[in-house]
Amino acid sequence: MTQLSPPSQDLVLTPIGKKGRTLREWLTTFHLGCVVLDPYTNESSWVLNSATRLMRHFSGAAVRVNFVIACGEEDAKSFLGPLADEFLVFTDPDRTIIKALGVSELPAFVLIQMNGQIPAAAQGWSSQEWDTVSSKIAELTSWSKPTLPGPGDPGPFHGTPAVA
Repeated sequence: MTQLSPPSQDLVLTPIGKKGRTLREWLTTFHLGCVVLDPYTNESSWVLNSATRLMRHFSGAAVRVNFVIACGEEDAKSFLGPLADEFLVFTDPDRTIIKALGVSELPAFVLIQMNGQIPAAAQGWSSQEWDTVSSKIAELTSWSKPTLPGPGDPGPFHGTPAVA
């Protein structure tokens, strides 16, 4: 499990087609469960189905599940297809969010609590580490926990560098 430092509450997160808001504003009512992906790598595409399953599981919980995609809007829409309409998607073409989170490998799964702290994060793909993040989300939101690994989940692998 990865330990990350909390980002600045003034960090701006901009969803597809909408106005950006600060992290402080996004955390007003819900925690954030961020699946951070680089659409230009195989590794991020390998976890897309698993990440989608986790996000759907938590869609009714007191957490805003979302994608942070390391690209602009058009490439994010192309990579995610209909998932771009189903989920909250923050675009990060300059990797400002990724750098602020302190993520070093993608894909990543990061939980940001309403107080701005990061109690759980996973980098690369390890179903055990992603399960730890899911468990923390379930605990914070009094929600059930999804099963990891699940059918079709990939075997463990290291991610690609988050920033060049």
